[in-house]
Amino acid sequence: MRAAVDVMGGDKAPVAILKGCWEAAPLLDSSDVIYLLGDERIIREGLAGSELSAEQKSHYKLIPTTQVVAMDDSPVEAIRGKPDSSISVMCKMAAKGEADVVVSAGNTGACVAAAQLRMRTLPGVSRPGIAVILPTFHGPVVICDVGANITPKPRHLHQYAIMASAYAQAACGIEKPRVGLLSIGEEDAKGTTVVKDARKLLRQEPLINFFGNVEGRDLFKGIIDVVVCDGFVGNTILKFTEGLSEGLFQQIAAEVQLTNPDLMEPFKPILKKIQHAHDWQEYGGAPLLGVGGYCLICHGRSDGRAIMNAIRVGKQLHGSGVNEKIVAQIAASVQGDDDE
Repeated sequence: MRAAVDVMGGDKAPVAILKGCWEAAPLLDSSDVIYLLGDERIIREGLAGSELSAEQKSHYKLIPTTQVVAMDDSPVEAIRGKPDSSISVMCKMAAKGEADVVVSAGNTGACVAAAQLRMRTLPGVSRPGIAVILPTFHGPVVICDVGANITPKPRHLHQYAIMASAYAQAACGIEKPRVGLLSIGEEDAKGTTVVKDARKLLRQEPLINFFGNVEGRDLFKGIIDVVVCDGFVGNTILKFTEGLSEGLFQQIAAEVQLTNPDLMEPFKPILKKIQHAHDWQEYGGAPLLGVGGYCLICHGRSDGRAIMNAIRVGKQLHGSGVNEKIVAQIAASVQGDDDE
C-alpha cells in the first residue's frame, strides 16, 4: 500500500496527523509507503523527533507542498486556486497511480471536489458518497451518504446502497448486509418524492438485501446493517449521535460521582470499555465510495489514533477489492433513468 496523508488538514494538524502516522508504523509491511504531504520543515522536524527506528523511518517519504486549504475555504475555489495544497497534490498522485490511498482530516468539501476532479469516478458511478461506520450495541451500521451529496437523485441513493453494501462486506465482515432507506415512516407512502422513487429502484434490485424504509430510531435496533440517505440528513445524524454519545457518557460519570463517589473507581473500567466500543476514532476515516482509488475523509477533530486507524482501514480496503466489486455490481444492477 502507498498512502498519501494530508499533514496540514484538520483541527489538530499537523501534530496529531504526524503522531497518527508514526503510530501506524507497526501496521506497515515491508513494501508499504506513507507519503507525508505538507510543510517541509514541519514534517522533517516531526520525523526527526519521532521515536521510530531507522527501518521504520524508511517507510515515510516527504512530499513538500506550499499551500494549505483552510476548513472554511470554498471547496471548488480552493482546489482551483491552491493547486499545490496537500489535498490537491495527494489526489493528483492517486490519479497518476503513485498512491493507492489518500487520507485527510481537512476540508471535507475540498477532499470530495479534488477526488472527483482528479481521481474521477469509477465506471458506471453517477455520484460518489461518503460512508461512515456508526457503532451501535448490536454491531456496526454503515451510513451513506454523510456529506458528499446533499441533493441526490433516486439513482444516486440506489448506487449508494450497492456501494455501501460492498463496503460493509469488506470492512465489517457482514456477508449479506441488510439495507434500509431512511425515511419518516415505514410505510411506502411516507417520504419525499426522491425517497419514494429510490425505494422503487431498491425493491427491484436483486443485488442488495433490501429491508425497506427505516426511521432514525431503527439504526440502533440491530435490524439493518446499511442505511442510505442524502448527505444533509446523514451528516446531521452523524453529528447528532456524536454529541449525544459524548453527553451521555459525561452525564453517567457525573451522576455516579454525585450519588456514590466510592463507585467511581470500579465503574471507570466498565465506562471506558463501553466508550471504546462506541468511539468513532476507532473506525478511522470514512471512505468516499465511488472514486478511482481509496479516499478516506477523517473527522476534523481527529487525533493521532483516528489517523492511525484511517491508515489501517486504507490498507484493509486496498487489499479488499471493494472498488472492483462496486464496478461489477453497478454494471449488473438495475439502472435508474437519467432524469431520476
